[in-house]
Amino acid sequence: MPKTKSTVVARVLIVDDHAVLREALALFLNQEPDLEVTGQAGSLAEACEMLGDGFDAAVVELTLPDGSATGLVHELRKANPSAAILVLTAETDPVRHGAAVAGGADGVMHKSSRAQEIVEAVRRLLKSQALNSLPETARLLRLSERFRELVRRSGVERLTPREREILQALADGFETRDIAARLGMSERTVHTHVASILRKLGVTSQLQAVVHAVRFGIVRIRPFSIDEG
Repeated sequence: MPKTKSTVVARVLIVDDHAVLREALALFLNQEPDLEVTGQAGSLAEACEMLGDGFDAAVVELTLPDGSATGLVHELRKANPSAAILVLTAETDPVRHGAAVAGGADGVMHKSSRAQEIVEAVRRLLKSQALNSLPETARLLRLSERFRELVRRSGVERLTPREREILQALADGFETRDIAARLGMSERTVHTHVASILRKLGVTSQLQAVVHAVRFGIVRIRPFSIDEG
């Protein structure tokens, strides 16, 4: 439906690393007379560059190639306190949902939702109407508090950006020599970083470190492809 000058149009930012889904959702939202997608991002880095562009609503996937979007939700809320922030995710862990709500998300939906349901959810949030019930929101926040305590004890917050980068490379299956070449450092330096990672996380192997990091959303395991074999 065409937009008219008399229609109040809400600017929507979509953050999702799956280009096909992101573009399909943008196409659907742009057909609505009161919604217009003015920005699309496929990573945290891209989304952070758009924080100053202005938006009325954001639709965000929690798991992105360069990390968890929980922190991004907080930055979006800081950039525009009155914006409607919808987490639309394939993530099923209620603890991660709770962390997003605690960070400033107005509601959480699963990606299996129909397109029209997503449109109506965005509209409801733009009108400051609750998407999740108060008991459900309270439950998510309680889970978030517990998760923050676990994170504090886990040691993941002590990891430097470089150590997180190396952890992601390990999760991607790279050997020490490959990581060194990829990041422009010596193998000895990589070993030093890995030793620091193990010490901070309180684990004894690289596998344990990766599992630990995945649990707390520090790294992402890429989907396996038979073409990579």
